[in-house]
Amino acid sequence: MTEGENIARWINELADPDASVRSLAAYQLRSAVLIKSFYGINSWIRDPEFYSLNRPFAVDAKGDPRMKRAPIIVGIAVQPETFEKIRAAEGSPRLADVPPDQDAVEFELGAGTNGIDVLTTREPGGSGAIARYLQKFGEGVQQIEVNVTDVDRATEIFRTRFGFAPIYPATRPGADGTRVNFFLVPGPDGKKLLIELVEPSAKS
Repeated sequence: MTEGENIARWINELADPDASVRSLAAYQLRSAVLIKSFYGINSWIRDPEFYSLNRPFAVDAKGDPRMKRAPIIVGIAVQPETFEKIRAAEGSPRLADVPPDQDAVEFELGAGTNGIDVLTTREPGGSGAIARYLQKFGEGVQQIEVNVTDVDRATEIFRTRFGFAPIYPATRPGADGTRVNFFLVPGPDGKKLLIELVEPSAKS
């Protein structure tokens, strides 16, 4: 199978009635995306200061709820009907509180354990970011979310050390009280990766 066919199969299996099938699909999807995204390129992920901003989220530090999130989360965009099938299979988990001016409906798969966000558009066929992605590419990996303790400092590292220009001139509100910014960075295949830097809320 091609990479695209595998991703399509794994996304479909996220809605499987069998929890073990869903769990394996999530693991395979996340592993394949992260290996491809960071193997042999993107030295920013190993920059010592950036690494220190990212890695604390790998552990449950003193009960801080922010530390229960995976350090890196794969965001997949799916059609609304696929979104509802996956959410139903997962027991209808809580939807994230997304700012109303942003084109996204989302929930986190497996309460953070699998490191996958499932997203869809508010307005199919509209001009929002998720709607445009689905129109152009269909269902697939739309972004990689990198959790950091200080999004402003992480943005400055991206800008000054690696020459990445942020999509937004200033940090903006994200889902569930987070603070976010976005960057398009080079991928190993010459294509751009959409990276979302996310500073979780102390209450998330």
